Amino acid sequence: MKESERTPDHVHSDAFLAKLMRDQLKLSVACALCFAVALVALPLLNYWQPELMARRVGGFTLTWLILGVLFFPFVWVISYVFIRRSIALEEAEAKAARDGSRA
Repeated sequence: MKESERTPDHVHSDAFLAKLMRDQLKLSVACALCFAVALVALPLLNYWQPELMARRVGGFTLTWLILGVLFFPFVWVISYVFIRRSIALEEAEAKAARDGSRA
């Protein structure tokens, strides 16, 4: 391997990896909070707004529409957002590392 093809040491430095891990942790916590809010909101809405949640929509009560039909796609959306943003974070860090190695 030629000297110019080697990966610079700062790409694998503790600071570089710590920043990437910190950014991914923030993303993970944000996605987990979004899921937790949705999970806790349904019983709270049933408790505080029973008339609203008992309303029929498309043959289901609103509670069962949210829980049985909409919750699974909501989890898929959270997963999709997490994966896309995680990949974007990694690509941004890799680009920053490549640009820093040429400076």
